Amino acid sequence: VAEEGVDRAEIEVRRRMINLRRPGQDATLSLEVDEAARPREIIRTFAERYEQRFGHVPEDEALEIESLRVVASSRPQAAGKADERPRERRREPDETVRARFDGGWRDVGRFRRGELDPGDRVDGPALVFDSRSAYVIESGWKAVCDLRGGMILERAAGGASKREDRRKSQSEVTKDAPEVVRQELFTSRFASIAEEMGEVLQRTALSTNVKRRLDFSCAVLDANGELVVNAPHIPVHLGAMGMCVRAVAERIEMKPGDSIVTNHPGCGGSHLPDVTVITPVFTDDDHLIGYVANRAHHAELGGTRPGSMPPRATSLAEEGVVIEPAHLIRQGSPCWEEMERVLRDAPHPSRSVKENLADLRAAVAANHRGATALRKLVDRHGPDEIRTRLAALADRAERLMREALRELDDGERRAVEKLDDGSELHVAIRIDGERAEIDFTGTSPRHAGNLNATPAIVRSAVLYVLRLLIGERLPLNEGLLRAVEITLPECLLNPGFDEDPARAPAVVGGNTETSQRLVDTLIRALELAACSQGTMNNLLFGNDGFGYYETIAGGAGAGDGFDGASAVHTHMTNTRMTDPEVLEHRYPARLNRQEIRRESGGAGRFRGGDGVVREIEFLEPVEVSLLTQHRVEEPYGLNGGEPGACGRQRIVRKNGDEHALQPIDQCEAESGDRLIIETPGGGGWGSSAESDSS
Repeated sequence: VAEEGVDRAEIEVRRRMINLRRPGQDATLSLEVDEAARPREIIRTFAERYEQRFGHVPEDEALEIESLRVVASSRPQAAGKADERPRERRREPDETVRARFDGGWRDVGRFRRGELDPGDRVDGPALVFDSRSAYVIESGWKAVCDLRGGMILERAAGGASKREDRRKSQSEVTKDAPEVVRQELFTSRFASIAEEMGEVLQRTALSTNVKRRLDFSCAVLDANGELVVNAPHIPVHLGAMGMCVRAVAERIEMKPGDSIVTNHPGCGGSHLPDVTVITPVFTDDDHLIGYVANRAHHAELGGTRPGSMPPRATSLAEEGVVIEPAHLIRQGSPCWEEMERVLRDAPHPSRSVKENLADLRAAVAANHRGATALRKLVDRHGPDEIRTRLAALADRAERLMREALRELDDGERRAVEKLDDGSELHVAIRIDGERAEIDFTGTSPRHAGNLNATPAIVRSAVLYVLRLLIGERLPLNEGLLRAVEITLPECLLNPGFDEDPARAPAVVGGNTETSQRLVDTLIRALELAACSQGTMNNLLFGNDGFGYYETIAGGAGAGDGFDGASAVHTHMTNTRMTDPEVLEHRYPARLNRQEIRRESGGAGRFRGGDGVVREIEFLEPVEVSLLTQHRVEEPYGLNGGEPGACGRQRIVRKNGDEHALQPIDQCEAESGDRLIIETPGGGGWGSSAESDSS
């Protein structure tokens, strides 16, 4: 302001704003402060705003100042005519133009800023242009020119806010639109709730795994605990969410203000690093509307090796901290101390308790956002309407599934796939009109290692593959399973869980690897596409100070009419890879190479996608763990297509010695050692001869 020629004695600071956040978070809260504000007062105000926004109080008073802003100007004239409010008079527009306002096109007034005099009033909706910018005056508002040349924006008498106008407009559209349009509007609203939850979770989490790799999922469920709508997150998470919510609801009577946490595989969980937070949503008179839930992968949750995915684990206890269903928030009161004890007092406790708690707080914040948004829908449309719309989504999924099954020939389709250690996955899909049975009889018994899956994982894989049969946009939804019976005998897909984690089976590879191979098996039986890389290529390394986890892309299988994509995550995973800058900044590692593994996709009329080569050099001693598949068994081609190349991995010591690593393996690495991972390609579709002849 001084540089513009205003005397410093005439400068007035009108506003002071401070943007604050919890250490490690991206999300900030902006607070208005005055010159006399004290740090203690600022901390208290931040805590109040934080609780309103995220549904829980900060665990301590540590804050980061992201930025400071001030609004300054010359002082208003001391007295006289300049302080007087000019008499208002409505100004007619210079011209009328067509513009998009309030969700539709309408005639609005257009004004020239330089031709407005003091006292001129512009009624919205209107557009005001000057030489450098344009001003939008919304419906229900007015702008009045003052004596100093400013434009004072005010709510017009009886005018509604933009939000109220939009709410009214949406309500009118919902009321008057045809039924199919009304249902689509509600579907979009439910989906946007899940997407908003994901945004909050990503912004408020601390770990790289959630913030950067996006290894999390969010969903909305109905009052029966059935998955209704999801954001486009991780399929292996989403399909299991309903089973988890229902299992927890049987154990704990959830009340308003509760949030429940668990990672137990016997309660609809997948593996221990995937921690689920569930929040029931009630009306003002305490009637249950539904649930919001999220599941996020914690890169470190204890266990015998950093990263909580020990390759040689034989029991659940060895894999990390087992969280039985318990309150994380009890009727609005946090239970962080109890949760911290669980993380610290396990036989193999977490190495990153602070980060675990930060990510759990982010999960609570995400659910708080989802629950608030769902309650707003209830307030606007009524609980009966919301229940009806949630049920209609599941009904639509059932109808589309039955239509898709009718398109298939009746009869039985079988497939058998082998894991790299020789364990077998068997499936028989029996179609009868608009119903189907999916039978896993014949699958190998409980796995001695960690490739055991859970019924929730099986349900996720089945739900994902069934969704592929439907040619319409539809949220992943348990209504798809109403027309399907799943037969799952005791086997490595249903190993049973002892109450004692030391006697319960290890499952960490079942969630990541067996789930992928299960999708391979189902897709082969239905002949939907050639095999994709069929693995998540799980890489973990760390020491007593940290744990790092990532999944690595590979080749997608080709299909009838398309080549497979190269260097992508496929099927049951949908995460990002860690950015090189983040990897090298936050961890003692250097990314030496990341490139497409050329010619690793299977040949055919349509070629399978290529895998990748990823080379990481370690800068300090670490323990390395690998859980992978398709290092022995090739990703199959279909209809004459060639299989994709198997993956492989090796450690190159700093002296040049190389050691091959098995599909599921572990090793110690020193500073200067390099890990090289080559991921599988996808299978081809159709014979190459067909391609040559065409």
